[in-house]
Amino acid sequence: MYRYLLVIPVFLAFSELAGAQATPDYKSRMGQIMWNIQKNFYEPSTGLFIETNGKNDKPHSYLWPLCALIQAADEVETVLPGRQYLKPVLGAIEQYHNTEAPAPGYQAYVTKEGKDSRFYDDNQWIGIACMDAYNRTADKSYLAVAEEIYRFQMTGYDMKAGGGLYWKEDEKNTKNTCSNGPGILLALQLYKITKDKQYLETGVQLYEWTKKNLRSPEGLYYDAIKVPGLKIDSAKYTYNTGTMLQSTVLLYNLTGDQRYLEEAKLMAEASKKYFYKNGRLPDHYWFNVVLLRGFEELYKVDKTAGDFQMFTDDAERIWKDEKDETGLLGRKPVKSLIDQAAMLEMFGRLERLEK
Repeated sequence: MYRYLLVIPVFLAFSELAGAQATPDYKSRMGQIMWNIQKNFYEPSTGLFIETNGKNDKPHSYLWPLCALIQAADEVETVLPGRQYLKPVLGAIEQYHNTEAPAPGYQAYVTKEGKDSRFYDDNQWIGIACMDAYNRTADKSYLAVAEEIYRFQMTGYDMKAGGGLYWKEDEKNTKNTCSNGPGILLALQLYKITKDKQYLETGVQLYEWTKKNLRSPEGLYYDAIKVPGLKIDSAKYTYNTGTMLQSTVLLYNLTGDQRYLEEAKLMAEASKKYFYKNGRLPDHYWFNVVLLRGFEELYKVDKTAGDFQMFTDDAERIWKDEKDETGLLGRKPVKSLIDQAAMLEMFGRLERLEK
């Protein structure tokens, strides 16, 4: 059923929207991106997506690009209320569902096409998008997905390296900011709705562990700590700082503890200095839009500290310089689903923020 919802209403609604205004704006840009996703990456016969418009090693996309697309779909529904785009994407994601012990979760590739690894962060991104959708719609099916993913993520917790969540279920050799940051967000979002204190306790525990083990001196976040050797992978990516920034502001909102707000301000300022250079953010669109999520959360509390102008400027640069003649976005000749989804979310957030 979901595939038909995506094929007909999305295609027609956005084709009309894209051509409705001669002067481009965020909504019309979103329309063009949705049109191109439909045309280049969607497979109506299966309800699945492909990863790039070039040669792929698998017939269908891995799960990670759909983690970006489901969040983008929530942004589309937010900007254009009354239309249904998220459930078709969730319908595709359900084809990655794996019910094996110790808990159900989503594997990295389509289940009927073979068994694959389960990544904790892939699952968490889906859970976060579903919580955003629940907050917007009060549809309990979204809450149920998020609660199941929380149970799965906690099977990746142990006390090696003092706590924290692993990155990958079948290779428990690193604990990463990219699995702990979104794990904090999911826990805090669930606490905000359910008021179940276990979620808040989990969020605080994971936050303190991540800050202790993976925070850099200037207030950004390293990528991972190896287990059991405890060597730090000191790479710094926008999305890791993004989830921790958003988490820190949520903790301030939930607890009223001023230290969280001060930490968030420091993190935002450090992000601007480290990541925004020569008028541009780093090349990975999706990593950058996750950082925008953190800035958006801070902007709600402090408009000066959460100033997001660098995202606006970078998005304009991308639209001008990194779009091909068909409207597909990306620096390389082969275009990817995750890049289209990232910019769809980016323009949706900017549409809301700049009103």
